Amino acid sequence: MKIAIMAITRGGRDLAARLAAQLPNATLLTGKGVSANLAHNWQSFGGFICVMATGIVVRSIAPLLVDKRTDPCVVVVDEKGHHAISLLSGHLGGGNELALQVASILGGEPVITTASDTLGLVALDVWARGQHLVASRADMTKGSGLLVNKGELLVYAECEVASLPPGLVQTRSRDEADLIISNKTCYPDRLVLCPQNLVVGTGCNRGTPVQEFSQAMAELFRDLGLNVSAVRNLASIDQKNDEAGLLGFAEQGEWPLDFFNKEAINQVSNVDVSPAAMQAVGAIGVAEPCALLSAMNKQPEIRVNLCSSVVQENIKLISRKRKWQNITMAVAERPFTLSAQGLAR
Repeated sequence: MKIAIMAITRGGRDLAARLAAQLPNATLLTGKGVSANLAHNWQSFGGFICVMATGIVVRSIAPLLVDKRTDPCVVVVDEKGHHAISLLSGHLGGGNELALQVASILGGEPVITTASDTLGLVALDVWARGQHLVASRADMTKGSGLLVNKGELLVYAECEVASLPPGLVQTRSRDEADLIISNKTCYPDRLVLCPQNLVVGTGCNRGTPVQEFSQAMAELFRDLGLNVSAVRNLASIDQKNDEAGLLGFAEQGEWPLDFFNKEAINQVSNVDVSPAAMQAVGAIGVAEPCALLSAMNKQPEIRVNLCSSVVQENIKLISRKRKWQNITMAVAERPFTLSAQGLAR
Protein backbone atom coordinates (compact mmCIF):
# COMPACT_ATOMS: atom_id res chain seq x y z
CA MET A 1 0.00 0.00 0.00
CA LYS A 2 1.30 3.46 -0.93
CA ILE A 3 1.32 5.71 2.13
CA ALA A 4 1.42 9.50 2.30
CA ILE A 5 2.68 11.22 5.45
CA MET A 6 1.84 14.82 6.35
CA ALA A 7 2.78 17.11 9.22
CA ILE A 8 2.42 20.78 10.17
CA THR A 9 4.85 21.68 12.94
CA ARG A 10 8.63 21.29 13.06
CA GLY A 11 8.34 18.50 15.62
CA GLY A 12 5.65 16.83 13.54
CA ARG A 13 7.82 16.97 10.44
CA ASP A 14 10.71 15.34 12.30
CA LEU A 15 8.43 12.51 13.39
CA ALA A 16 6.97 12.21 9.85
CA ALA A 17 10.49 11.88 8.43
CA ARG A 18 11.23 9.15 10.97
CA LEU A 19 8.14 7.24 9.90
CA ALA A 20 8.90 7.69 6.20
CA ALA A 21 12.33 6.16 6.70
CA GLN A 22 10.88 3.01 8.26
CA LEU A 23 7.69 2.47 6.28
CA PRO A 24 7.94 0.94 2.79
CA ASN A 25 6.24 2.85 -0.04
CA ALA A 26 5.92 5.98 2.13
CA THR A 27 6.04 9.51 0.70
CA LEU A 28 6.29 12.80 2.59
CA LEU A 29 3.81 15.38 1.32
CA THR A 30 4.90 18.98 1.73
CA GLY A 31 4.21 22.39 0.27
CA LYS A 32 0.44 22.75 0.23
CA GLY A 33 -1.99 23.15 3.09
CA VAL A 34 -3.50 20.07 4.74
CA SER A 35 -6.87 20.25 2.97
CA ALA A 36 -5.33 20.96 -0.44
CA ASN A 37 -2.75 18.21 -0.04
CA LEU A 38 -5.37 15.64 0.93
CA ALA A 39 -7.74 16.64 -1.86
CA HIS A 40 -5.00 16.55 -4.49
CA ASN A 41 -3.64 13.16 -3.42
CA TRP A 42 -6.78 11.40 -2.13
CA GLN A 43 -6.99 8.94 -5.03
CA SER A 44 -3.23 8.40 -5.31
CA PHE A 45 -2.51 6.72 -1.97
CA GLY A 46 -3.98 3.80 -0.07
CA GLY A 47 -3.28 5.37 3.30
CA PHE A 48 -2.52 8.71 4.94
CA ILE A 49 -0.64 9.32 8.17
CA CYS A 50 -1.37 12.78 9.54
CA VAL A 51 0.88 14.03 12.32
CA MET A 52 -1.40 16.73 13.69
CA ALA A 53 -4.58 17.34 15.66
CA THR A 54 -7.51 15.03 14.90
CA GLY A 55 -9.90 17.95 14.36
CA ILE A 56 -7.84 19.35 11.50
CA VAL A 57 -7.89 15.97 9.77
CA VAL A 58 -11.61 15.43 10.30
CA ARG A 59 -12.51 18.79 8.77
CA SER A 60 -10.13 18.23 5.86
CA ILE A 61 -11.28 14.75 4.84
CA ALA A 62 -15.03 15.29 5.33
CA PRO A 63 -15.67 16.57 1.76
CA LEU A 64 -13.62 13.70 0.29
CA LEU A 65 -15.42 10.71 1.80
CA VAL A 66 -17.30 8.44 -0.59
CA ASP A 67 -17.46 4.80 0.55
CA LYS A 68 -15.61 2.71 3.13
CA ARG A 69 -14.87 0.15 0.42
CA THR A 70 -12.92 2.68 -1.65
CA ASP A 71 -11.78 5.46 0.68
CA PRO A 72 -8.11 5.31 1.72
CA CYS A 73 -7.33 4.72 5.37
CA VAL A 74 -6.32 7.60 7.62
CA VAL A 75 -4.20 7.36 10.77
CA VAL A 76 -3.70 10.39 13.00
CA VAL A 77 -0.59 10.65 15.16
CA ASP A 78 0.18 13.23 17.85
CA GLU A 79 3.45 15.14 17.58
CA LYS A 80 5.07 13.15 20.40
CA GLY A 81 4.10 9.81 18.87
CA HIS A 82 2.20 8.72 21.97
CA HIS A 83 -0.95 7.66 20.07
CA ALA A 84 -1.72 6.36 16.55
CA ILE A 85 -5.44 6.70 15.93
CA SER A 86 -7.11 4.62 13.23
CA LEU A 87 -9.54 7.28 12.05
CA LEU A 88 -10.89 6.03 8.72
CA SER A 89 -11.23 2.72 6.83
CA GLY A 90 -9.91 0.69 9.72
CA HIS A 91 -10.97 -2.67 8.35
CA LEU A 92 -11.16 -2.82 4.56
CA GLY A 93 -8.73 0.04 4.06
CA GLY A 94 -6.15 -1.35 6.46
CA GLY A 95 -6.22 1.58 8.88
CA ASN A 96 -6.13 -0.60 11.98
CA GLU A 97 -3.08 -2.48 10.73
CA LEU A 98 -1.35 0.76 9.79
CA ALA A 99 -2.07 2.24 13.23
CA LEU A 100 -0.55 -0.84 14.86
CA GLN A 101 2.50 -0.56 12.60
CA VAL A 102 2.98 3.15 13.33
CA ALA A 103 2.59 2.64 17.08
CA SER A 104 5.16 -0.14 16.98
CA ILE A 105 7.70 2.09 15.21
CA LEU A 106 7.16 5.01 17.56
CA GLY A 107 6.74 3.03 20.76
CA GLY A 108 3.29 4.54 21.17
CA GLU A 109 -0.22 3.25 21.74
CA PRO A 110 -2.54 2.26 18.86
CA VAL A 111 -6.08 3.60 19.24
CA ILE A 112 -8.59 1.28 17.56
CA THR A 113 -12.30 1.86 18.02
CA THR A 114 -13.93 -0.57 15.57
CA ALA A 115 -16.36 -2.70 17.58
CA SER A 116 -15.22 -6.15 16.45
CA ASP A 117 -11.60 -5.38 17.32
CA THR A 118 -12.37 -4.01 20.76
CA LEU A 119 -14.46 -7.13 21.47
CA GLY A 120 -11.79 -9.53 20.18
CA LEU A 121 -13.95 -10.67 17.24
CA VAL A 122 -13.06 -11.08 13.60
CA ALA A 123 -13.72 -8.17 11.23
CA LEU A 124 -16.25 -10.01 9.10
CA ASP A 125 -15.78 -7.91 5.96
CA VAL A 126 -11.98 -8.22 6.04
CA TRP A 127 -12.12 -11.97 6.66
CA ALA A 128 -14.66 -12.43 3.87
CA ARG A 129 -12.48 -10.52 1.42
CA GLY A 130 -9.47 -12.66 2.29
CA GLN A 131 -11.52 -15.80 1.78
CA HIS A 132 -12.97 -14.58 -1.56
CA LEU A 133 -16.47 -14.53 -0.08
CA VAL A 134 -18.88 -11.94 -1.44
CA ALA A 135 -22.19 -10.52 -0.30
CA SER A 136 -24.25 -7.40 -0.79
CA ARG A 137 -23.18 -4.38 1.18
CA ALA A 138 -26.42 -4.57 3.19
CA ASP A 139 -25.84 -8.23 4.10
CA MET A 140 -22.22 -7.61 5.08
CA THR A 141 -23.26 -4.73 7.32
CA LYS A 142 -26.06 -6.84 8.80
CA GLY A 143 -23.68 -9.73 9.48
CA SER A 144 -21.08 -7.49 11.10
CA GLY A 145 -23.71 -5.91 13.33
CA LEU A 146 -25.16 -9.27 14.30
CA LEU A 147 -21.71 -10.58 15.20
CA VAL A 148 -21.00 -7.61 17.46
CA ASN A 149 -24.42 -7.79 19.13
CA LYS A 150 -24.47 -11.57 19.68
CA GLY A 151 -20.78 -12.10 20.26
CA GLU A 152 -20.72 -15.03 17.82
CA LEU A 153 -22.29 -16.27 14.61
CA LEU A 154 -23.21 -19.89 13.92
CA VAL A 155 -21.91 -20.76 10.46
CA TYR A 156 -23.22 -23.47 8.14
CA ALA A 157 -20.79 -24.05 5.29
CA GLU A 158 -21.36 -26.02 2.10
CA CYS A 159 -17.62 -26.50 1.82
CA GLU A 160 -14.71 -27.80 3.85
CA VAL A 161 -13.85 -25.86 7.00
CA ALA A 162 -10.25 -26.02 8.21
CA SER A 163 -10.70 -23.34 10.87
CA LEU A 164 -12.79 -20.28 11.66
CA PRO A 165 -11.72 -16.96 13.22
CA PRO A 166 -12.85 -15.65 16.63
CA GLY A 167 -16.60 -15.13 16.78
CA LEU A 168 -17.52 -17.65 14.06
CA VAL A 169 -18.63 -21.12 15.18
CA GLN A 170 -19.41 -23.96 12.79
CA THR A 171 -22.79 -25.68 12.98
CA ARG A 172 -24.12 -28.71 11.12
CA SER A 173 -27.66 -27.32 11.15
CA ARG A 174 -28.77 -24.97 8.40
CA ASP A 175 -31.86 -24.03 10.40
CA GLU A 176 -29.95 -22.71 13.41
CA ALA A 177 -27.22 -21.02 11.39
CA ASP A 178 -26.84 -17.24 11.49
CA LEU A 179 -24.61 -17.28 8.43
CA ILE A 180 -24.49 -19.65 5.45
CA ILE A 181 -21.52 -20.13 3.14
CA SER A 182 -22.90 -21.27 -0.22
CA ASN A 183 -22.74 -20.59 -3.96
CA LYS A 184 -26.43 -21.47 -4.34
CA THR A 185 -29.53 -19.27 -4.48
CA CYS A 186 -31.79 -21.45 -2.31
CA TYR A 187 -31.46 -19.24 0.79
CA PRO A 188 -33.35 -16.07 -0.23
CA ASP A 189 -34.17 -14.93 3.30
CA ARG A 190 -30.89 -15.88 4.98
CA LEU A 191 -27.57 -14.16 5.50
CA VAL A 192 -25.26 -15.72 2.89
CA LEU A 193 -21.62 -15.26 1.97
CA CYS A 194 -20.90 -16.61 -1.49
CA PRO A 195 -17.55 -18.21 -2.39
CA GLN A 196 -16.16 -17.29 -5.79
CA ASN A 197 -15.22 -20.80 -6.85
CA LEU A 198 -17.06 -21.37 -10.14
CA VAL A 199 -15.50 -21.22 -13.60
CA VAL A 200 -17.66 -20.87 -16.70
CA GLY A 201 -16.21 -22.38 -19.84
CA THR A 202 -17.70 -21.02 -23.02
CA GLY A 203 -17.46 -21.46 -26.76
CA CYS A 204 -19.22 -19.31 -29.33
CA ASN A 205 -19.75 -18.58 -32.97
CA ARG A 206 -17.99 -15.59 -34.46
CA GLY A 207 -19.80 -12.29 -33.93
CA THR A 208 -21.96 -13.43 -31.00
CA PRO A 209 -23.08 -10.27 -29.15
CA VAL A 210 -22.62 -9.62 -25.45
CA GLN A 211 -26.35 -9.83 -24.78
CA GLU A 212 -26.51 -13.46 -25.89
CA PHE A 213 -23.77 -14.40 -23.42
CA SER A 214 -25.63 -12.60 -20.63
CA GLN A 215 -28.91 -14.34 -21.44
CA ALA A 216 -27.27 -17.76 -21.68
CA MET A 217 -25.52 -17.45 -18.31
CA ALA A 218 -28.63 -16.08 -16.59
CA GLU A 219 -30.67 -19.02 -17.89
CA LEU A 220 -28.02 -21.58 -16.99
CA PHE A 221 -27.47 -20.31 -13.45
CA ARG A 222 -31.20 -19.95 -12.83
CA ASP A 223 -31.79 -23.56 -13.85
CA LEU A 224 -28.87 -24.79 -11.73
CA GLY A 225 -29.85 -22.67 -8.72
CA LEU A 226 -26.40 -21.07 -8.64
CA ASN A 227 -25.45 -17.56 -7.60
CA VAL A 228 -23.81 -15.58 -10.41
CA SER A 229 -21.70 -13.89 -7.73
CA ALA A 230 -19.91 -17.23 -7.36
CA VAL A 231 -18.30 -16.89 -10.81
CA ARG A 232 -14.56 -16.47 -10.41
CA ASN A 233 -13.70 -16.26 -14.11
CA LEU A 234 -14.52 -17.32 -17.64
CA ALA A 235 -12.49 -19.66 -19.86
CA SER A 236 -12.31 -20.42 -23.56
CA ILE A 237 -10.01 -21.58 -26.34
CA ASP A 238 -7.21 -19.22 -27.40
CA GLN A 239 -8.75 -18.85 -30.84
CA LYS A 240 -11.47 -16.76 -29.17
CA ASN A 241 -9.11 -14.31 -27.49
CA ASP A 242 -10.16 -11.57 -29.90
CA GLU A 243 -13.90 -12.30 -29.84
CA ALA A 244 -15.51 -8.93 -29.11
CA GLY A 245 -18.72 -10.30 -27.60
CA LEU A 246 -16.87 -12.65 -25.23
CA LEU A 247 -14.40 -9.95 -24.19
CA GLY A 248 -17.23 -7.49 -23.64
CA PHE A 249 -19.17 -10.01 -21.58
CA ALA A 250 -16.14 -10.64 -19.38
CA GLU A 251 -15.60 -6.91 -18.94
CA GLN A 252 -19.25 -6.37 -18.10
CA GLY A 253 -19.10 -8.94 -15.32
CA GLU A 254 -15.58 -7.91 -14.25
CA TRP A 255 -14.44 -11.51 -14.75
CA PRO A 256 -10.92 -12.49 -15.80
CA LEU A 257 -10.61 -14.64 -18.91
CA ASP A 258 -8.47 -17.77 -19.06
CA PHE A 259 -7.51 -19.02 -22.55
CA PHE A 260 -6.19 -22.48 -23.46
CA ASN A 261 -4.72 -23.84 -26.65
CA LYS A 262 -6.01 -26.96 -28.36
CA GLU A 263 -3.01 -29.04 -27.25
CA ALA A 264 -3.89 -28.52 -23.59
CA ILE A 265 -7.59 -29.01 -24.25
CA ASN A 266 -7.07 -32.31 -26.07
CA GLN A 267 -5.36 -33.82 -23.01
CA VAL A 268 -8.52 -33.51 -20.91
CA SER A 269 -10.52 -36.68 -20.41
CA ASN A 270 -14.06 -37.33 -19.16
CA VAL A 271 -15.62 -34.61 -21.28
CA ASP A 272 -18.12 -34.85 -24.10
CA VAL A 273 -16.17 -34.92 -27.37
CA SER A 274 -17.61 -32.50 -29.90
CA PRO A 275 -17.13 -33.39 -33.58
CA ALA A 276 -18.17 -29.84 -34.46
CA ALA A 277 -15.45 -28.32 -32.26
CA MET A 278 -12.88 -30.77 -33.62
CA GLN A 279 -13.73 -29.72 -37.15
CA ALA A 280 -13.88 -25.99 -36.39
CA VAL A 281 -10.93 -25.46 -34.01
CA GLY A 282 -9.13 -28.82 -33.81
CA ALA A 283 -10.10 -29.41 -30.18
CA ILE A 284 -12.24 -32.10 -28.54
CA GLY A 285 -14.43 -29.35 -27.12
CA VAL A 286 -14.32 -25.88 -25.65
CA ALA A 287 -16.77 -25.22 -22.82
CA GLU A 288 -16.17 -28.36 -20.70
CA PRO A 289 -12.40 -28.83 -21.00
CA CYS A 290 -11.67 -25.10 -20.64
CA ALA A 291 -13.81 -24.85 -17.51
CA LEU A 292 -11.99 -27.82 -15.98
CA LEU A 293 -8.52 -26.61 -16.92
CA SER A 294 -9.15 -23.11 -15.63
CA ALA A 295 -10.59 -24.38 -12.35
CA MET A 296 -7.20 -25.98 -11.70
CA ASN A 297 -5.55 -22.55 -11.59
CA LYS A 298 -5.49 -20.95 -8.16
CA GLN A 299 -5.77 -17.55 -9.80
CA PRO A 300 -6.99 -17.00 -13.38
CA GLU A 301 -4.85 -14.99 -15.72
CA ILE A 302 -5.56 -13.39 -19.06
CA ARG A 303 -3.16 -15.50 -21.10
CA VAL A 304 -2.84 -18.62 -23.21
CA ASN A 305 -2.23 -21.44 -20.76
CA LEU A 306 0.09 -24.19 -22.02
CA CYS A 307 -1.01 -26.55 -19.25
CA SER A 308 -0.01 -30.18 -19.75
CA SER A 309 -1.44 -31.58 -16.51
CA VAL A 310 -4.46 -33.81 -16.32
CA VAL A 311 -7.44 -32.35 -14.49
CA GLN A 312 -7.38 -32.99 -10.77
CA GLU A 313 -10.02 -35.37 -9.46
CA ASN A 314 -11.35 -32.84 -6.95
CA ILE A 315 -12.34 -30.42 -9.72
CA LYS A 316 -16.03 -31.01 -10.45
CA LEU A 317 -17.88 -30.37 -13.67
CA ILE A 318 -21.21 -29.41 -12.09
CA SER A 319 -22.83 -28.54 -15.41
CA ARG A 320 -21.91 -30.25 -18.63
CA LYS A 321 -22.03 -28.37 -21.88
CA ARG A 322 -25.31 -26.65 -22.60
CA LYS A 323 -25.86 -25.35 -26.10
CA TRP A 324 -27.70 -22.32 -27.41
CA GLN A 325 -27.84 -21.12 -31.00
CA ASN A 326 -24.44 -19.42 -30.89
CA ILE A 327 -23.02 -20.32 -27.49
CA THR A 328 -21.97 -23.31 -25.40
CA MET A 329 -21.39 -23.08 -21.65
CA ALA A 330 -20.25 -25.45 -18.92
CA VAL A 331 -19.54 -24.84 -15.22
CA ALA A 332 -16.69 -26.28 -13.15
CA GLU A 333 -16.40 -25.97 -9.38
CA ARG A 334 -13.10 -25.52 -7.62
CA PRO A 335 -12.83 -27.01 -4.08
CA PHE A 336 -13.19 -24.36 -1.40
CA THR A 337 -11.80 -24.51 2.13
CA LEU A 338 -12.44 -21.91 4.80
CA SER A 339 -9.68 -20.95 7.20
CA ALA A 340 -9.32 -18.51 10.07
CA GLN A 341 -6.46 -16.70 8.41
CA GLY A 342 -5.08 -16.22 4.93
CA LEU A 343 -6.78 -16.86 1.62
CA ALA A 344 -9.16 -19.75 1.06
CA ARG A 345 -7.68 -22.56 -0.98
